[in-house]
Amino acid sequence: MVGIGADGWPGLGEPARAAILGADEVIGSPRQLELLPDDAPPGRAWPSPLAPLVDELAQRKNGRVCVLASGDPMLHGIGATLARRLGTERVEVVSAPSAFSLACARLGWPAAEVELVSAVARSPEVIARVLQPRRRVIAYATGEDGAAAVARVLCERGYGPSRFVVFKHLGGPDERTTESTAEDWGTRPADPLHLVAIECRAAAGTPLLPLIPGLPDDAFESDGQLTKRHVRAATVAALAPVPGALLWDVGGGSGSVAIEWLRAEPSALAIAIERRADRAERIGRNANRLGVPSLEVVIGDARAVLEGLAQPDAVFIGGGLTASGLLEYCWEALGPGGRIVANAVTLEGEQVLAAARSAHGGELVRIEIAHAEPIGGFTGWRAQMPVVQWSCTAGQATARKGARGLA
Repeated sequence: MVGIGADGWPGLGEPARAAILGADEVIGSPRQLELLPDDAPPGRAWPSPLAPLVDELAQRKNGRVCVLASGDPMLHGIGATLARRLGTERVEVVSAPSAFSLACARLGWPAAEVELVSAVARSPEVIARVLQPRRRVIAYATGEDGAAAVARVLCERGYGPSRFVVFKHLGGPDERTTESTAEDWGTRPADPLHLVAIECRAAAGTPLLPLIPGLPDDAFESDGQLTKRHVRAATVAALAPVPGALLWDVGGGSGSVAIEWLRAEPSALAIAIERRADRAERIGRNANRLGVPSLEVVIGDARAVLEGLAQPDAVFIGGGLTASGLLEYCWEALGPGGRIVANAVTLEGEQVLAAARSAHGGELVRIEIAHAEPIGGFTGWRAQMPVVQWSCTAGQATARKGARGLA
């Protein structure tokens, strides 16, 4: 894999040129293939979708193929996909400066302090997760409407005043820079080959939505089925989101726990299981608004849909706790080191959690929260319903059970 910039062949070093000229075939986008000299090996453009050609390369046993990528192949590029499929022993990477590093250099931003977000082949709503005052963001976008889509996300979430710098053809002879604000950019088209640099500035009254768990309750659209702020913070902390981990949020309600899990760890995965279609739609809206559109929502009774899901690294049971066999099935679904957290507000739910602690160990805690509220001309404490929380880590390998585990 060879990284190639907008400066094309003149910008390549000798190792990159040798890798291209020594290949039997070169694969890249039409734009990248046009940057090569006439004596380059035969070229083939990536199809849409990419998967069939990736499968072909993974199965190929002979020959030397050179795949072109924009800038650094391993930074939001095809490089990571091919390395996973082919194995690192079959892949050699010759990198070029990424558009991210070039943009940081142009702006004088320390790259280690800048958030990189890719909205290429993804919903532009992913930008929303990192919108906090003073944060610097580089957003990869694609298509003539890419910058406008990013600007829309900022404006809808109160960040219209943010500095908004659009770069096109970074590193090439046609490089151009246009500076604006998100609200002034509006629906203006951009060159198809561009990225956006953002210095986040919030409009007056914009709510602060940090990445640590415990967002305000009104950050979520809800019909009342919502794990409240302070309990939610304790719940996500107990679930312990880590890179690449998959969460089952059983009885999703408003999706708040799964959403906070994904906001806390961007490489994590989550599936919210919700039996009511209207609530499932609401979960999707909350996920989009809060910048985690990757949240998967499965509609159906938990006892009917869990068996077909990928094995979780963590499970949260926020609804349906008293359903026969549900907690045991979720426990048995975990692999070694997997974590389960379940909350109860009813005596019947408490009994289920007490039995689970007796059977599996773990920690049982009672969370009681009270808020100061007006009482006549004075102020007093108004208590929320106490929440009993059981959390436990699986210590032994467990096999996935069939439907009988939910009987």
